Amino acid sequence: MTESPPAISATPAALALIAALEQQHGPLMFHQSGGCCDGSAPMCYPAGEFKIGARDVLLGQVGGAPFYIGGDQYERWRHTRLTLDVVRGRGSGFSLEAPEGVRFLIRSDVCAV
Repeated sequence: MTESPPAISATPAALALIAALEQQHGPLMFHQSGGCCDGSAPMCYPAGEFKIGARDVLLGQVGGAPFYIGGDQYERWRHTRLTLDVVRGRGSGFSLEAPEGVRFLIRSDVCAV
């Protein structure tokens, strides 16, 4: 039996921030490389600025931007629906939203197997 990758979606607030960042930086991409649960922070980059590895998994698109997850992380979250959200507070200095005083984060729901 082949399993589908987890669903990725985004809240209206995350979609609005993606649109604003795209206006400033052009096409975007996301990568989730770690974290174990709600509140984990994916990184947002200009498209092509992060080298995707052979084990990275493309979960789908959020606001037109591809969303990748590391292979090890995918194994832990493969039965989880992920929702990209945004909250106040600074995230990582490498993620494009950091200067805006907000950060992207993941909210999750476990799916039935």
